[in-house]
Amino acid sequence: MKGFIDDANYSVGLLDEGTNLGNVIDNYVYEHTLTGKNAFFVGDLGKIVKKHSQWQNVVAQIKPFYTVKCNSTPAVLEILAALGIGFACSSKNEMALLQELGVSPENIIYISPCKQVSQIKYAAKIGVNIMTCDSEIELKKIARNHPNAKVLLHIATEDTIGGEEGSMKFGTTLKNCRHLLECAKELDVQIIGVKFHVSSACKESQVYVHALSDARCVFDMAGEFGFTMNMLDIGGGFTGTEFQLEEVNHVISPLLDIYFPEGSGIKIISEPGSYYVSSAFTLAVNIIAKKVVENDKFSSGVGKTGSDEPAFMYYMNDGVYGSFASKLSEDLNTIPEVHKKYKEDEPLFTSSLWGPSCDELDQIVENCLLPELNVGDWLIFDNMGADSFQEPSAFNDFQRPAIYYMMSFSDWYEMQDAGITSDTMMKNFFFVPSCIQLSQEDSFSTEA
Repeated sequence: MKGFIDDANYSVGLLDEGTNLGNVIDNYVYEHTLTGKNAFFVGDLGKIVKKHSQWQNVVAQIKPFYTVKCNSTPAVLEILAALGIGFACSSKNEMALLQELGVSPENIIYISPCKQVSQIKYAAKIGVNIMTCDSEIELKKIARNHPNAKVLLHIATEDTIGGEEGSMKFGTTLKNCRHLLECAKELDVQIIGVKFHVSSACKESQVYVHALSDARCVFDMAGEFGFTMNMLDIGGGFTGTEFQLEEVNHVISPLLDIYFPEGSGIKIISEPGSYYVSSAFTLAVNIIAKKVVENDKFSSGVGKTGSDEPAFMYYMNDGVYGSFASKLSEDLNTIPEVHKKYKEDEPLFTSSLWGPSCDELDQIVENCLLPELNVGDWLIFDNMGADSFQEPSAFNDFQRPAIYYMMSFSDWYEMQDAGITSDTMMKNFFFVPSCIQLSQEDSFSTEA
């Protein structure tokens, strides 16, 4: 059941009743302890199916277009395609990957705010027509290189995060939209809708109110220029919790009824990414080195007591130049769990966790309380399915973690009940019993 990020063929372990994620992790920790102690992922594809069921239950009126750059592993893309989800791509490579998987170009949108001419031409070649745009320069590039383009004007939102502007980096102002519509008319570019994005870090529901109001204004403006508007993209920003999804729906649902009512011919879409995949992947890393330091070396945070107890710096075999790359731009959304069993009354020590590069940027957890660990011990990080699978740095001869996929029989049966089977979109799935290790050649499908 070995699988790597660039493998087109992989297997999915079907878990018997009574076998859970913890059992799978235990099994691979044991295996990797014997074979080199490399980091590895376990992906529970059933959680992706559950997330889609949750989406359909809460916001069925909004079609999701999954943000591919969030996690582009083939198993994830195939299962999402089989679920009927669309895809939002930022590059030629992402579009090519979906094309290889047989995804229809009508189910792909091109959302990069800064597009290379060669990539616009590639989108035109394979029939990906819907794309976003927020400036006159981008509009001219599209006009010259994609005669069948259907453009969503990307408007900025006014959310603030920690007192700083959030989404103003990309997106045009409402004031500039009229100018862009005039340019589009002159360039004979078809404008079909509006996109906006509200960051997941934004807590102000009023941002959606203003964004939807602005979108309606742009729709009306476009009508004055003779454009037929039929699509609204409300972007991403969905954290993955049902509570947050329901909160967003509570705010936007009545506004959509007012501004873009059902029957108006306007398709509502969104760009969830981490919502679908974050909770589906768990990362196991190995401690490769440790240092004992004085407690007062930790300048702030958990565990600063001024005591004479030692503090520990642990170095792991994965870091920001690998699976923790997102840590460079945002806080880690997971708490490390010690794999080995330890007593409830075992003392806890102030600890920090680092990647293998010895770079000062390669700090994964600044401060936490852990029992004393030894070289060779394992740490488990959950919620690692988003932004963890980019091409790793060659620094320190970093080796990509293996990915092991699993799914419970109950989730598999649920997929079959929904009409999704291994002979539809999931042509590369090879299901094997969790207790058996098979190579791809020995794999078998579950067709009746």
